[in-house]
Amino acid sequence: MTHRDDLRPLERAVLRRRDEGLGLDEIARRFRRSPEHIERIIGYAAIPVRRGPGRPDAEHLRPLERRVLRLRAAGHDHDRIGERFNRSASHMRRVEGLAYLRRARALLG
Repeated sequence: MTHRDDLRPLERAVLRRRDEGLGLDEIARRFRRSPEHIERIIGYAAIPVRRGPGRPDAEHLRPLERRVLRLRAAGHDHDRIGERFNRSASHMRRVEGLAYLRRARALLG
C-alpha cells in the first residue's frame, strides 16, 4: 500500500476504485482511458516518492521566495527587489508574505 497523500487526485481515485473491487476495464471506462493506461497509473502509484536531502528552507519555499527573503535580509527594499525581478513592489511584498506563511505552516505542521 502506498502513502496516498503523496499521490495525485487521479491516482487516488483509480486506487480507490480498484480497492472497491472494480476491474481494470470498468475503471478505464469510467475515466475514459485504456485499461493499459490504468495499469500504468496503478504501477506508478506504487513507486515510492523520492525526496532528496536539501536545506531546511528548500523543502518549503520556492526559489523566488528564498531569494526575496535573502534580499530583504540584506536590507533591500521591495522597490529594488521588484526592479530586479521585473515585478511591482506590491508583488514582492506578497511573495515575501507568502514565504513567511509557508515557513510558519512548516513549523506548525
